[in-house]
Amino acid sequence: MHKIVSTLVLTALAGSLALAYPAQAQTKSKAQAATVQEAPLRAHMAFLSSDALEGRGTGQRGGELTVTYLETQALAVGLKPGNGDSFRQAVKIAGVRSLPEKSNIAISAGGNALPLQFGADWVWGPGDGKADHTLDSELVFVGYGTVAPEEGGWNDFKGMDLKGKVLVMMVNDPMPTAADPKRFNGEGLTYYGRWTYKFEEAARQGAAGAILIHTDKSASYGWSVVQNSWANAERFQLTEGKVGTGLQGWMTDATARKVFAAAGQDLDKLRAAAEDKSFKPVTLNARIKGDARAAVRSLEEFNVAGIVPGTDPKLKDEVVIYSAHWDHMGKQGTEGDTIFNGAVDNASGTGALLAMAAEAVKHPAKRSQMFLWVGAEEQGLLGSAAYVAAPLWPIEKTAANLNLDSLNWVGLVKDVSVPGSERTELGAMAAATAKAMGLTVAPAKPDLAGGYFRSDHFSFAKAGVPAFSVGAGRSWVKDVEANNAKAATYRDKYHQVGDEYDPSWDLSGMVQQAQYTLNLGRMVADAPKMPAWKAGDPFGKARAAK
Repeated sequence: MHKIVSTLVLTALAGSLALAYPAQAQTKSKAQAATVQEAPLRAHMAFLSSDALEGRGTGQRGGELTVTYLETQALAVGLKPGNGDSFRQAVKIAGVRSLPEKSNIAISAGGNALPLQFGADWVWGPGDGKADHTLDSELVFVGYGTVAPEEGGWNDFKGMDLKGKVLVMMVNDPMPTAADPKRFNGEGLTYYGRWTYKFEEAARQGAAGAILIHTDKSASYGWSVVQNSWANAERFQLTEGKVGTGLQGWMTDATARKVFAAAGQDLDKLRAAAEDKSFKPVTLNARIKGDARAAVRSLEEFNVAGIVPGTDPKLKDEVVIYSAHWDHMGKQGTEGDTIFNGAVDNASGTGALLAMAAEAVKHPAKRSQMFLWVGAEEQGLLGSAAYVAAPLWPIEKTAANLNLDSLNWVGLVKDVSVPGSERTELGAMAAATAKAMGLTVAPAKPDLAGGYFRSDHFSFAKAGVPAFSVGAGRSWVKDVEANNAKAATYRDKYHQVGDEYDPSWDLSGMVQQAQYTLNLGRMVADAPKMPAWKAGDPFGKARAAK
């Protein structure tokens, strides 16, 4: 069976190569500007989302085939290996699945054990990739669990020693007030509000664990989303670099009320107190005790990186990185259609980078350019996080990261979406690039769901690199009503088996989006200096520290 599939893959790969790099493209005049071609983009996207690659799952055979395809294609278009003599960068991760039936971990409050059901009332698991943890720790309520110096010195921990404690936290940000309607970005979500930040901060505080209180409003999704991710599926996490606390988890609002009441506390009053920066941690008359066990498997995934060397004697030591995640949801289940093909998410961005690279190698810029395909994005941006933890190019010499995730598969547009670009000087460059292409920049909207923090560019932003994802516009050139309706159909296909490639798709808008990204990257690569963060932006601090 493996031999049949391998033959199929190689045959398809060869066909894709023939489509992707026709003779006329290879002989194109170097005097012409780099122009992204639809044929290679379509060929790559079709193959990457085919059943042959089995949904490009993390830790699955389809993922291995995808990495082989990408490094082969990178070599074919003329990219230089990005990691010494290799296109691959190893990403060490662990697959973890909680084993409540083999664990006896429990919460007691006021001296009494509380009967909590795993899945229905709370979920937990390791945050450090280790199978077994024994705890006997106090629970401490730390409000929003936020340290934000730029917000008037906000610190929910107030210097309290939290080593060995299990922190109970709220998700989201402190609410804006009449006196300060813009605090924590007003209506928009900051990274401090994301659940990932809460777990990261708990680790920085030296805590033994962290449990988040879920509400539909604060999380922006129901408990079933948490339950499905933590109780019914394998989760993946990094095992090198910055790892999490020994225990991570969530509890329902009803469970939190039960725990706090048994501990002699009023949860609503503590929540209200946590809305003020004078809040101090509250040690609860409650403990978490017992053994928490999980099934853990270690595996190695790969990022794929290729380089177009710069032409300027000095600026070639700096780099512009174009990125896209190659992974999707892989194969799941045993009946019916089990392959989550991920055509739009993100065979589109993966294929676009290959088509862009084919042009960039023929038209190098002053700075070097890296084309980076990262793995395990669907598991929590793990591939990009691993890259910035051990960068193949010095972070302080990385001018920008432009990320592509789920491209426009509907048709030509008059605008481009550049959310997050306004945080840096990339905003002005993005607007200038749009104008040169006859496009407008879509108006910025409050980031209510924290979209800026949910794609691979954010790993670079946290490291201080100006970064954002280039989004698809929605101001259609023609057939406005029909295209709006067509675009709306993807809501039911996102992260479902229905995200499949359709050869009838009009990819002119996808080519336009890829071309815009390449043009913007070229502007950054040829600029006299690297773009800077706007004054006061919290992510600019990491750049300033380099």
